[in-house]
Amino acid sequence: MISGDPPRINIIGVGISALSMESALEQSEALLNRDGTGYICVTGVHGIIEAQSDESFRTILNRSFLSTPDGMPTVWLGHLHGFRHMTRVYGPDYMLKMCELSVQRGYRHFLYGGRPGVAEELRRELIRRYPGLQIVGTYTPPFRPLNAEEEQDLRTQLETSRADILWCGLSTPKQERFMSAYSGRLPVKLMVGVGAAFDLLSGNLAEAPDWMKRSGLQWLYRLIKEPKRLWRRYLLNNPRFIWLSFLQLSRLRRFSM
Repeated sequence: MISGDPPRINIIGVGISALSMESALEQSEALLNRDGTGYICVTGVHGIIEAQSDESFRTILNRSFLSTPDGMPTVWLGHLHGFRHMTRVYGPDYMLKMCELSVQRGYRHFLYGGRPGVAEELRRELIRRYPGLQIVGTYTPPFRPLNAEEEQDLRTQLETSRADILWCGLSTPKQERFMSAYSGRLPVKLMVGVGAAFDLLSGNLAEAPDWMKRSGLQWLYRLIKEPKRLWRRYLLNNPRFIWLSFLQLSRLRRFSM
């Protein structure tokens, strides 16, 4: 951790960093420039609810370098707690901002995750958007933990490429568990879990309109697009999040971080 870490808001037991996009970028740069190590969890309602029944996962979120407010509900709760400067730090947007900044700073990127071929598609798209961007490697992992040989292969690629940032495009909570297990063990300074950003930014998944993002309705757009995969996540998690947040705000139940 670096000095001057932003405060965290206790949202039903998960510490969400009180950030704007600008301060998230500043914190990330500070870690990279000081040769620190850490991982960033881009955290919304889904991750917070997953953490309610999984103490080890809650610990991973709370021990991160940053846990950014990925969804508008986390931003609104931050405002209720007095952090009026908070804005949404949405994974795909943060990734694009870091890539833009990296053209000036020379940060080197490694893409880890996605279905076969997606990381390479994303690499081409990001370089098209940001000429001069250094994406120095990609790796598509298996749908299971890495074995010793695969772990050594990844380590060798990271050492050879001298990557600064590893973007982890798996899913929650798989990507957070990976980053927690390997942060400080693999030769990379910063790991960021961005989930669906690999599919969204590569063009494999349609993005919600801006008005739905601002209104906190992006979940509805994704549910319409992928109902079989996402119905349980949104139709069960969202009401539970609202109920538990009400209990916390009304002080009928305490949640420790």
